[in-house]
Amino acid sequence: MTQTNSSSMTIHPIAIMRTGMTEKFGIPRQGCLAPALQGTIVFEPEYRKDGILKGLEAYSHLWLIWGFSENAEEPWNVTVRPPKLGGKKRLSVFATRSPLRPNSLGLSAVRLESLEQESSEGPVIHVSGVDLMDGTPIYDIKPYLPYADAISEAKSGYACPTAKLLEAVLPPTAKTIFSSAQLDALRQILSCDPRPAFHHDPNREYRMSYEGHTIVFVVNEETLIVTDIL
Repeated sequence: MTQTNSSSMTIHPIAIMRTGMTEKFGIPRQGCLAPALQGTIVFEPEYRKDGILKGLEAYSHLWLIWGFSENAEEPWNVTVRPPKLGGKKRLSVFATRSPLRPNSLGLSAVRLESLEQESSEGPVIHVSGVDLMDGTPIYDIKPYLPYADAISEAKSGYACPTAKLLEAVLPPTAKTIFSSAQLDALRQILSCDPRPAFHHDPNREYRMSYEGHTIVFVVNEETLIVTDIL
């Protein structure tokens, strides 16, 4: 019989993510669905060292290994009910992207927008296509390699290979509140339909936190209408 040695590993955040999304509700389920949503990776003090960004400029995208910090204390189950399946069918947690996992780790590919060698918080990385909440701990950063990481023949399982998007209608006042870039990101976030997959009540009002404001909206069939911005 072959014996293997197992060992545990203690990991600590090397950085945190700064975004305009301060609550879980509304965060894109996949960052590529909201490519305009930007974020900034701020290193923890012990990692703010000369050379920490050297070589990153050669890449267009990065992998982020991060933690589901809002779910870290919640128990995980062997099987879960994916919202995309109506919350009725159970699958292995490993066949889903549920945040309730044995080690509460997430993986995201983001676009590298720019590097800032010197800021008030040391070297920082500006990225887009973010699907992380403000304050999310980052445990590691790796370059995205298209020849190795993009698999064209990969199957998507129960998840639809193409996202169904809503038409997002914003009030004229939105242009006086948000910048053009923030508006683009907001439209993309709302188009992804932030509601739980099994919610279909056209009269139900939803509220989402974004860039220090509360976005109030309803959804009528294929149209999401923002009724107020508080």
